[in-house]
Amino acid sequence: MKADVVNMQGSKVRKIELPIQFSEAVRPDLIQRAVLAIQSHHRQPYGTFPQAGMRQVAKLSRRRRQYKTAYGHGISRVPRKTLWKRGRQFGWVGAFAPGMTKGRKANPPKAEKVWSQKINGKERRKAICSALAATVQPVWVKKRGHLFQEMSPVLDTQAESLAKTKEVQLFLEKLGLAAELARAAEKRVRAGKGKMRNRPYKQKKGPLLVVAGACKLLHAAQNIPGVDVCEVKNLNAELLAPGCMPGRLTLFTEKALEVLQNEQLFLNDKQQQEKKIMQKQAQKKSKQDE
Repeated sequence: MKADVVNMQGSKVRKIELPIQFSEAVRPDLIQRAVLAIQSHHRQPYGTFPQAGMRQVAKLSRRRRQYKTAYGHGISRVPRKTLWKRGRQFGWVGAFAPGMTKGRKANPPKAEKVWSQKINGKERRKAICSALAATVQPVWVKKRGHLFQEMSPVLDTQAESLAKTKEVQLFLEKLGLAAELARAAEKRVRAGKGKMRNRPYKQKKGPLLVVAGACKLLHAAQNIPGVDVCEVKNLNAELLAPGCMPGRLTLFTEKALEVLQNEQLFLNDKQQQEKKIMQKQAQKKSKQDE
């Protein structure tokens, strides 16, 4: 698969071959599994107080001739606590058990519960490659609702030298993403109780910029609403497919694709062997042509 490289003026200069990671089949089920595994690591454990509803003496004997026994009173065998007494006569009320007033919960949430999910390494890498493949297919990108004039996922390496937020914004507008930036900048109040839980606003996801390593663009683009910037080695399924929906509008710098190809990132053993075979075949063909 080939893609156009766009320079700083927004015009196409050449075409390059995309790495083998972009040839993976798009698997929404696998991507969803990987995204949910990442999101589970952010979940905060919660639970009730372990002694809630169990902080009273509710032991009541059922044996004959014991002090404060309920033997022979013809009452049910629920745990009870004493509210008043008159000699050997007692006033009891149900307590401690579930269903009693101020009793314990039957099955309360426990803080020691482990919420984090696990995913196999091969599945995780395959999900990332699958999400990468969806980013260069206009069908999947349009399905997510992104607004763009023409797909040009590869940027010139000079884009990594942009040092100001305004410069990055103007550059994205040159690429025909002005409508996309306006869409991602909209912020609305969340409907529901999330407003009380420190997440009152909802905002849409815009373009994702992928760079080769530490550069000025990492800091310059982080204040644009809806835009995310990430190093290629730190890519994951949630960044490429927010909300488990593949096809995020993603822009790669040419140097980032070189790192992706040279270091064989996110490839499984079988795919690495196939890549080596393809490279050997290409070398043989070039020798024959010479």
